[in-house]
Amino acid sequence: MRQKGEPIITSLLDTDKYKFSMQQVNLHQYPRATARYRFKLRDKDIDLTPIAAEVKDQLAMVAELRFQEDELRYLSEEPHLSAGYIDFLSDFTLDTKHIQLETSGGNLNIYTEGSMLKGGPWELYVLPIVSEVWYRHTIPEPNYEEGRRRLSEKISLLKSQGDMPGFNFADFGSRRRFSKAWQAEVIRTLRLNLSEYFVGTSNYHFAMEQGLIPVGTMAHEYLQAWQGLVHPLDAQKAALDAWAQEFRGCLGDALTDVIGMDSFCDLLDLYLAKQFDGFRHDSGCPELWCEKLIQRLHALKVDPKTKRAIWSDGLSIPGMVELYRQFQDKIQVGFGIGTNLTNDLGYRPLNIVMKLTEVNGRPVAKLSDSPGKIMCEDPDYVAWLANSYGRKAEFVC
Repeated sequence: MRQKGEPIITSLLDTDKYKFSMQQVNLHQYPRATARYRFKLRDKDIDLTPIAAEVKDQLAMVAELRFQEDELRYLSEEPHLSAGYIDFLSDFTLDTKHIQLETSGGNLNIYTEGSMLKGGPWELYVLPIVSEVWYRHTIPEPNYEEGRRRLSEKISLLKSQGDMPGFNFADFGSRRRFSKAWQAEVIRTLRLNLSEYFVGTSNYHFAMEQGLIPVGTMAHEYLQAWQGLVHPLDAQKAALDAWAQEFRGCLGDALTDVIGMDSFCDLLDLYLAKQFDGFRHDSGCPELWCEKLIQRLHALKVDPKTKRAIWSDGLSIPGMVELYRQFQDKIQVGFGIGTNLTNDLGYRPLNIVMKLTEVNGRPVAKLSDSPGKIMCEDPDYVAWLANSYGRKAEFVC
């Protein structure tokens, strides 16, 4: 039985790789930027207020952590992370003054305000903490055997497909995992049983611990941030150009849906097509998204088989196989799968997010290709942004 006061986050590496790459750009290109992030529970019938005190205690424990020497050495082996940034991390700490937690109206409200450089990393500690504390509170004796049975079925399904050249997937499940221990077991089981397909994890702690490749480049917050740094209509191009300048060909996978796939295709010119090796899907119809990507690459006279399509939106094992079968002869394919791996024990996963909503006092937003995924504290700004890109009203918060 898990103990109530047991710390969930025991290493600052227990977060996604892209948090480090984005923070490095933040340090080098806009170190004085301020930002606001807000936590949101999308489930309307769940009350998280009973776990507020324990979540607050867990956040305080995270603020006591420091990067250890072996962790800094591990990060220094990443070719895209600069020596100056590693030196910055050697003194880095999270401070609870940058994060606020309160309850009101039956809601658990968590938000960060202040330095983006210092407060931005909180997101990927808040989400797994809330998730695990919730399950500690509601399911004190989890049925891990059911989770193992389900995981075994997924492994058997993949093994039954025969040879699938080019098929690969990574664990993207830190945000909404059932628990840290369960994610570790899932990753270990996949590494031992599906080494031909399982390529790594987005979580630096587990990559280091289990000798796996850390996977990840950028998240929506990176592209959104530029809406507060330049004119919002120039933000997507500015963000991608800055990424190419910072990493010089490393981390060459671009996220495509911060404004929507149509907008991204309009922006994608030959320069950006040559700068980025892959493109990541995270909302909207996965098949239509890939068809649009392939069509745009053809229009630029770029062979799609030299590029990579990566899906990461609510995937399942059958869904990955289906997409692979449909597109493997047209473009390189890859997958990042999260909740369906790390929180599939038969219990309902929490639908939680923590999103960037403001930079330098200006609202920022994502115009997702899926209704319901937009999160912004300024509806007028979202309406203006959507209208500027000819987006449908249904996508406006």
